[in-house]
Amino acid sequence: QVQLVESGGGLVQAGGSLRLSCAASGHTFSNIHMAWFRQAPEKEREFVAGISSSGGSTYYANSVKGRFTISRDNAKVTMYLQMNSLKPEDTSIYYCAAYVSLYFSAFRRATDYAYWGQGTQVTVSS
Repeated sequence: QVQLVESGGGLVQAGGSLRLSCAASGHTFSNIHMAWFRQAPEKEREFVAGISSSGGSTYYANSVKGRFTISRDNAKVTMYLQMNSLKPEDTSIYYCAAYVSLYFSAFRRATDYAYWGQGTQVTVSS
């Protein structure tokens, strides 16, 4: 079992920045591949960014490429999402997700992830 706990959400003005964190526990972090998803009211959960267990591979949704940066600190067992140049359309609940495997695949579907955090609200005002 993997437990995930997000933090760092909040209210920010358009053009501002926030950094989300996701702390993991319960499994060897080196085998955990992770991602961020988000879900706005009445919309489907969508992929934002993903990262391999080593941190050597990252991939992004086109809507956030160039503005968001995903990273992880395996010593601290924590993943991050640095969000810059935030827009009102980035307003969502952001979820940390993970799957455990010896092999990495750049999954973008929510159904490919077995473990989820409780979510953290990000609100961007115009």
